Amino acid sequence: MEKEFDPYLRIDDVTIDRSDVAMLRAIDDCGSLSGAAEALERSYPRLQQRVVALEESIGPLVERTRGGADGGGSSLTETARELLARFDRLVAAYEGVARVDETVLSGPVVDRDGELGTVETSVGEVLAVVPTDAATVSVTIRSDAVSLHAPSDVPRAEGTSVRNRFSGTVAWLDAGDAIARVGLELEAERDTDGDESTTLVALVTHRSVETLGLEPGRSIVASVKATAARGVARDDWNGDRSTYSQE
Repeated sequence: MEKEFDPYLRIDDVTIDRSDVAMLRAIDDCGSLSGAAEALERSYPRLQQRVVALEESIGPLVERTRGGADGGGSSLTETARELLARFDRLVAAYEGVARVDETVLSGPVVDRDGELGTVETSVGEVLAVVPTDAATVSVTIRSDAVSLHAPSDVPRAEGTSVRNRFSGTVAWLDAGDAIARVGLELEAERDTDGDESTTLVALVTHRSVETLGLEPGRSIVASVKATAARGVARDDWNGDRSTYSQE
């Protein structure tokens, strides 16, 4: 793979590229479309037209406030933040990553809803895709499927797709040229045999490291879509570690 590449997301008839991502982040940083246009040295009418064009295909991205004591402004919606998170994961996946970590959480299946099962693990209940007849499973979560959030900025459950949430503390940070591997020590919800803790590994961009202030000891919340958590019957699982990596 060439080092230089042009990542983009395709949603219906619209393509979201680096320019669109820079625009949304500038709106978030500046608190207004006019401020974003000035910061990016773009025409305000064209920037506004691009926001409208994206919203016609994706849905509300910018929440506008008019007047008031603060004079109004603009902020990103949860849809826009999820879009930025998806773009970051895309960049992470293509930035020359040679290793993908997988965290393994095991436990009994305590409830089912079609292909999805609720698995009771040491760090709480995990909703995952599980085999139909499995009573106990090992759930694997890839590092490139994990999103990190500040505790005060966790998306509302009703405002996003069904996902798992884990609270924990940054245990370590391994920064590369463009992305970083983050080890999150999860908070246990029930006693387990031994004193070993569970570490969830996430793959994030340097932008996320700076925005979230990621460093050892930082409290953070991780989220994983239920469809990205995959379970296999415990009898079929040969692994013996809570976290491993594949080349």
